[in-house]
Amino acid sequence: MEMYAGEPTARAEERGPVPAALKRFIWDIQSMVELAESEREILTIGRDLMARLLARDDWLPAPFSVARPGAGRQFQVYADGPQRFCVVSTILAGGAALSIAQPAIWEIMGVVSGSIERRPGDGRRLQAGSVETLRSAGDACFRLSNALGDQAAIAVHVYGGEIGGLSRREPGTADARALDYANGANAPPYDIYSIQTEIRD
Repeated sequence: MEMYAGEPTARAEERGPVPAALKRFIWDIQSMVELAESEREILTIGRDLMARLLARDDWLPAPFSVARPGAGRQFQVYADGPQRFCVVSTILAGGAALSIAQPAIWEIMGVVSGSIERRPGDGRRLQAGSVETLRSAGDACFRLSNALGDQAAIAVHVYGGEIGGLSRREPGTADARALDYANGANAPPYDIYSIQTEIRD
């Protein structure tokens, strides 16, 4: 989310090389986006890829998972050069919420840890390991809320485009405005150059 004067940047940690499971996921998403013939195919395959990623819990670098007390924030994990998609993490402190004005793009969302409510939706609490997909039906505003007050909740999203600079706000603020990702100087998003190494299954 936005940077604050004097706020430490993501624990001042270096992001390090891309973890193997995350690298595999990004490569698979990139191939899917290039080869899929329809949005429905993207969401079907993407759901399976996300579920496979969530089967592990050691792939999200610490600088992309830092909660800000009482608030929600988003980090860009991967930036695609042609902006066909992006990978973003949402971090909600205990009891916090975040409203996101989202354009008509598809989305694949997985809950990494904690419990998240997404509205509008069916009112379910999404637990760790849950995956949801959203078609590009039209502009909408979604509210993500941490259903627990004593621990942070983390979600990861693949959006069908670059969402940086969209109108996002924390509940209780007067107006929605474009906010930057929370990435610190030591934790820029990965890109094609940082993941171009051999992948081994």
